[in-house]
Amino acid sequence: MWRVKPLDAIIATAEKKSLHRSLGPFQLTMLGIGAIIGTGIFVLTAEAAQKAGPGMIAAFIIAGFVCAVAALCYAEMAAMVPVSGSAYTYSYAVMGEMLAWMVGWALILEYAVAAGAVSVGWSGYVVGLIENALHIDIPNALVRGPMDGGLVNLPAALIATLVTLLLVLGTTESATVNAILVAIKVTALSVFIFLAVPVMKMENFTPFAPLGFGGISAAAASIFFAYVGFDAVSTAAEETRNPQRNMPIGLIGSLGICTIFYILVASGVIGTVGAQPVLGADGAALRPGSPELSAACAQLGDAKVVCSKEALAWTLRSIGWPQVGNLIGLAAGLALPSVILMMMYGQTRIFFVMSRDGLLPPVLSKVHPKFKTPHVVTLITGVFVALFAAFFPVGLLADISNSGTLFAFAMVAITVLVLRRTDPNRRRPFKTPAVAIVAPLAAIGCIYLFFSLPKETQIMFVVWAAIGLVVYFLYGFRHSHIAKGVVEVPELSPDAPPESVPPMPGAPPPGSH
Repeated sequence: MWRVKPLDAIIATAEKKSLHRSLGPFQLTMLGIGAIIGTGIFVLTAEAAQKAGPGMIAAFIIAGFVCAVAALCYAEMAAMVPVSGSAYTYSYAVMGEMLAWMVGWALILEYAVAAGAVSVGWSGYVVGLIENALHIDIPNALVRGPMDGGLVNLPAALIATLVTLLLVLGTTESATVNAILVAIKVTALSVFIFLAVPVMKMENFTPFAPLGFGGISAAAASIFFAYVGFDAVSTAAEETRNPQRNMPIGLIGSLGICTIFYILVASGVIGTVGAQPVLGADGAALRPGSPELSAACAQLGDAKVVCSKEALAWTLRSIGWPQVGNLIGLAAGLALPSVILMMMYGQTRIFFVMSRDGLLPPVLSKVHPKFKTPHVVTLITGVFVALFAAFFPVGLLADISNSGTLFAFAMVAITVLVLRRTDPNRRRPFKTPAVAIVAPLAAIGCIYLFFSLPKETQIMFVVWAAIGLVVYFLYGFRHSHIAKGVVEVPELSPDAPPESVPPMPGAPPPGSH
């Protein structure tokens, strides 16, 4: 179970059973922004306000910093190992098969549950738009899950199903649609910033941390969900032209653009309508997504942003821009499916690569003869995402997803450090700067945020990990291609000259740090 798959064999395997390389740097950055900007800022703003009040600005900065150092580690691995599989593939090459399986299992938790969370966020905005624009009241029983004051979230299940069908049609088509939706989403956030920031009132920022630093940490652990899309970008390495140059551009560029948007939008919400949490009778903040908070919000009516399922649209309506608020709701309704698309895209590619390595049944790595996409695993994933979306609240899904993400990110940071020591001469088109500082910071930051998640979420992650170990030893341990001695290696002549790869613009010369 500690057997590793050599990096050369990983790349050779990908070349023999590969996906079509069709994504360029612009498409990749758009995929990154499409995956990152979404439920985190459109929906989880209310969740963060309930946990930290105005201190959610600090929460965005903390989560963004942890993601930035993790992104630098990801960029090195993604450029050096340009194949599908993300953290799973990197761990397989360095940390051994069992830990790689655990990372892949955690990524399943990350992507599938995250896609469900975004579907619920989409439902909140679309239902709010319909109710406000058409002045009709849709019963909560049909648009909220059982924990959130309803029975089933039908719109969320519907959008998850539609995105599944789009993904089956193919990567290039998906990426083209995504680029259009990203433009709509960025425009909507820009309009929000333009209207909200100039009318901010500084008194709304006090008290800045009503629940102390613990509240800010809890909000950072939840709002981390707002940044995780860059990880999905790395799973597209195998479908990217010139990945050695384009992967770092897509990863770091999209993360930087999104962080600026987040801080400005959060400031606009706090400064205009306030962001103080709803407290229970004992003076403690009620948990987001809980029946208690739903009941308290029902009594308060439409009085607090923390009670809203469509925080940005609600804010604009509250400050005198009802029609623009409706347009924000429309933009979210059009654009959030791009985030669902990227989360499910990442999920299916993880399954695809694990199946290609023999750790999951071979049927999961079947590629459709016409569409050239892993259609079987895409359809299976879509069913589960629709079920998550139908029955669970957005905050719970986001926290569960984060637990898997944080584990995977920490493993990538450790992998970069180990590989620098065990294979120092391997060509690295992108090198993590100050790796002895950045990689440990990434790992420690991920561990810190994991333990800031709710205790129930931590327990659920441990249970999921235990189930994963059972599955591994029942199937993957025996069916692994490495276990059977099936290791594909590149067919190169011993005296063939090494391939030269052009350096990134502005990159330091070889051998420098």
